[in-house]
Amino acid sequence: MKKTILNQILSFEHQYREAVLKFVLIVLIFLLNNSAVLSQENNMEYNKLTAEEESVIINKGTEQPFSGKYCQHKEKGTYVCKRCNAPLYRSENKFDSQCGWPSFDDEIEGAVKRVPDADGRRTEIICNNCGAHLGHVFIGEKFTDKNVRHCVNSISLNFIVGEKEVKTEKAYFAGGCFWGVEYYFQKKEGVLSTNVGYMGGHQENPTYQEVCSGTTGHTETMEIVFDPSKTTFEKLVRLFFEIHDPTQINRQGPDIGEQYRSAIFYIDDEQKQVAEKLIRILENKGYQIATEISKADKFWEAEDYHQKYYLNNRKKPYCHAYTKRF
Repeated sequence: MKKTILNQILSFEHQYREAVLKFVLIVLIFLLNNSAVLSQENNMEYNKLTAEEESVIINKGTEQPFSGKYCQHKEKGTYVCKRCNAPLYRSENKFDSQCGWPSFDDEIEGAVKRVPDADGRRTEIICNNCGAHLGHVFIGEKFTDKNVRHCVNSISLNFIVGEKEVKTEKAYFAGGCFWGVEYYFQKKEGVLSTNVGYMGGHQENPTYQEVCSGTTGHTETMEIVFDPSKTTFEKLVRLFFEIHDPTQINRQGPDIGEQYRSAIFYIDDEQKQVAEKLIRILENKGYQIATEISKADKFWEAEDYHQKYYLNNRKKPYCHAYTKRF
């Protein structure tokens, strides 16, 4: 009897040690796989601002008219966000409106976001990459043929002399909760801006609640505007496959439903071919890929509180992690 009890105790001790060892190995593997996350988070740091710059860029103040360094500025180049260096405006779109602040009648595609002021009287413009306050936009003044004036604080800008024209392309990815997908792409080199929304459904202008009900056919999707001279669609797709589990069907981690399905919505045949090529590579490695490849249709931007969610709330994804697959 004593020998039987002793054997049971020894067996339990062995199982306990084995379980602890497995746990330690899992933790080590997780830390190794997520080493890229640490460098990504370091890249989330923005340029250090002076108190005067913070009063405008962060606290939405306004510099004195005719006091800014770019008010009468006429060099050729690109105006970028002082907080995050994202390209915002080209010099050829700058004009003299005599208003006391730099004026532009167009922005680099996807670089600037419009947000109605709380009083409903004006429309604020912010950097779509980091949310830095730029100024306000006005329509109908007829200064130029485009009939638009971006009135921007000089203090919100930096200038790159002779910068070549920034050409942009778009990409659309769905891989579970769009908060987590956006988190990993926000500071990817070459990404100019990100927006989260809905695609792949049949209902016009769906709300978050309607998409979550599973009746609209949409999936939570991220729109990326990127500079093809600094990154490629293939690099973005490779990252996409490594920050979510492309083998899961209609779910991602604890999030379950058609709205969390994995999908790449291609713009043209070239993007489609790239996506299909990378899927074949993963399948040859033994992965059973569930990611759907579909032609991009209407992208419906999600509600404001979903945009830059983890960045604005200083949190980290709960259902996305980096796993090297290529």
